[in-house]
Amino acid sequence: MIWFLGDLADNPPALIAYFAAFVVALVAGIAFHEFCHAWAASELGDQTAARQGRLTLNPIVHIDPMGALMLLFVGFGWGRPTPVNPYNLRVGVRRGNMLVALAGPASNFFFAILLAIPLRLGWVPLFTDPRLVSDASGMEIVGFFLFMALFFNVLLGIFNLIPIHPLDGFKVAVGIVPREVARHLEALAPYGPGILITLLVIGFVLPQFAVLHWVIWGLMNTILDILL
Repeated sequence: MIWFLGDLADNPPALIAYFAAFVVALVAGIAFHEFCHAWAASELGDQTAARQGRLTLNPIVHIDPMGALMLLFVGFGWGRPTPVNPYNLRVGVRRGNMLVALAGPASNFFFAILLAIPLRLGWVPLFTDPRLVSDASGMEIVGFFLFMALFFNVLLGIFNLIPIHPLDGFKVAVGIVPREVARHLEALAPYGPGILITLLVIGFVLPQFAVLHWVIWGLMNTILDILL
C-alpha cells in the first residue's frame, strides 16, 4: 500500500478507492484462508479450531492486527494462525498436517478462480488502474475491486506455498518428501523465520539478488495471464 502513496497522494478519489479495495481484498483473502485451515482440520477429525470459534468466515477472528499492518505497509504479513492438534487428525500427523496446510493456499487459488469468472467472461469490465477511478463507471469500480481481490488471493496462495517454516508450504513439503528427508527439513524449522526475512530483505535492498521475488512475481504473472 505505502508504495503507491506517492503516485496517488494528489488524487484523493484514487487513493480512497485503492485503500478500500486493498483492505477488502486483504480481509476476504485472509479470512477465507484461515477458515479453510479450520475446516480441513475439522473434516479430518481435529476440532481444536472449531472449539475456539475459528470455523467461521467472520474476519474478526482471523485477522492479526500486526500481520495486517505489515501487509499494508511492508508487503508481507500474516493472519492469526489456526490452532491444530495434529495428533487428532485421523490420517496421521504428517499427512494430516500436509492436508490442513494445503487447504489454505488452495482456498486462495479457488477464490481467485471464482473472482476471475465475471472478469474473464466480460460480465464485469477489468479495471486495474486506480489513478483513473475518478472517471470510472460503477461497473468499472466493481471490476477494480474484483481484480484487487483476485490479485491478492493469488499472491497469498503463492507466498504461503514457499517451503520455508512457518509458511504452509513447509508443512506441505514435509508431508510429501520421504521421511528421512522430512526429518532433515524439520530440523531446519527453527531457522525458517530468519531465512524468510533475510530473503525478503535481500529482495528490497539488493534487487539484483531478489531470487524469491523473481519466483513469486514470475508465478504471479503466469497465473494472472491464465485467469484473465
